[in-house]
Amino acid sequence: MEMFPLAWILASTLLVSGLSLIGILFLSLSEKLFKKLLLMLVSFASGTLLGGAFLHLIPEALESEVFQAESESMFIVILAGILVFFLLEKFLWRHCHERECPVHVFAYLNLFGDGLHNFIDGFLIAAGFLISVPLGLATTLGVIFHEIPQEIGDFSILVYGGISKAKALFYNLLSALMAVLGALLMYSFSPYLPSSTYFMVFAAGSFIYIATTDLIPEMHKEHNVWKSLVQFVLLFLGIMLMWLLKG
Repeated sequence: MEMFPLAWILASTLLVSGLSLIGILFLSLSEKLFKKLLLMLVSFASGTLLGGAFLHLIPEALESEVFQAESESMFIVILAGILVFFLLEKFLWRHCHERECPVHVFAYLNLFGDGLHNFIDGFLIAAGFLISVPLGLATTLGVIFHEIPQEIGDFSILVYGGISKAKALFYNLLSALMAVLGALLMYSFSPYLPSSTYFMVFAAGSFIYIATTDLIPEMHKEHNVWKSLVQFVLLFLGIMLMWLLKG
């Protein structure tokens, strides 16, 4: 293949990966103010994860010929995503319990799930550019718009889980760079790879698991009526924003 599509692919995925540093905007906030905002941001993150799963990943997978031909298998893969993350959490919880790990397990799970999601984004961006530059650019733009709210949420989840803000930025960047790996894999081995649909529905299962079993239960720790109402509004706004970005 000529180098021209590869240049577009690398430039686009590096740009998308750079969005993971959006957490820099929160570094200047005082610890006290950031802690007040944190649980609210986690509420928003829960909405973006659910919106990403139900309004982006699953609907996009539904449109593929692979899903239509193997619909039952696809729903099994979604369930597999939930079950695998359950097992991962059990294993990590045991590991952290035995070693008194200061970082909540869901922070590690979110890194893993987000890394998979970013890998898929890179996969899709490369697939778009291999068809045409306009399609690649449109795919990149779509990824950018849905990544901004999600990266804010991911940063918040990592910090809420016990990771320092500086380390959260670094880990978020490493997770985001999975997009470059996914893109290079698609570019190099596209004729031999399974459909990206399988990756999409597995990531959807992981997002559903993290939002419903880890983040929303954390939100229930807040008992103040007005703060709980704000949590609901932010959860709803996270979902609505992902719906608006569906385009």
